[in-house]
Amino acid sequence: MNDAPAVSVVVPLYNEEENVPILQAELTAALAGIPHEIIFVDDGSRDATVARLTSAPEIRLLQFVRNAGQSAAMYAGANAARGAVVVLIDGDLQNDPADIPRLLAEIERGADLVCGYRAQRKDTLVKRLTSRIANFVRSRFTKDGVRDTGCTLKAMRRECVRTLVPFKGMHRFIPALVKGAGSQLVEIPVNHRARKFGTSKYGLGNRAVRATVDMFGVRWLLSRQLMFQVKK
Repeated sequence: MNDAPAVSVVVPLYNEEENVPILQAELTAALAGIPHEIIFVDDGSRDATVARLTSAPEIRLLQFVRNAGQSAAMYAGANAARGAVVVLIDGDLQNDPADIPRLLAEIERGADLVCGYRAQRKDTLVKRLTSRIANFVRSRFTKDGVRDTGCTLKAMRRECVRTLVPFKGMHRFIPALVKGAGSQLVEIPVNHRARKFGTSKYGLGNRAVRATVDMFGVRWLLSRQLMFQVKK
């Protein structure tokens, strides 16, 4: 495509060979009538994920040499985006592409960043509880005011991408970084679906410890950021 699209959808992928064909079809349907590009970022998949993507003019593919993590995939995809609005969505089918037009409508109404929150999560009880506690602590510490930063589904003006800082775990703090730069943020409820194929690639592990360290780092960063305006 010679002209920049209105919307760039960034999809991080890691061993999602069964989900990719369905996701691509759902994205195409959800974005019908909207000039768009879909940037699939393959995070070092070792299965047939890339082979199962269907080529099309609006499809772009970034491939990592080796697995670098969800934050790296999102950051690379967002910085490669050419659209005026950048949408982030998971590659495991748990986010619903049909919600994307609703996020775009909020951008049209003036929001800089629109965060989806999973009103009815289709995850295990342990995952829901740990996520709820983490969101409670993080939201009050970073003052982002977001109830579900673990929901990948987001839409932002491309200018917001400049406020993102490339570090492992960055994806959990996108609202804090964007809001901290003075942008307007809103939340809307979105659909959440149970995983049908494969298993979670970015699991719990010692995520709580890493997220806590990251939280202190983001809080420090926000307290030290440069804020200025140039006279016109």
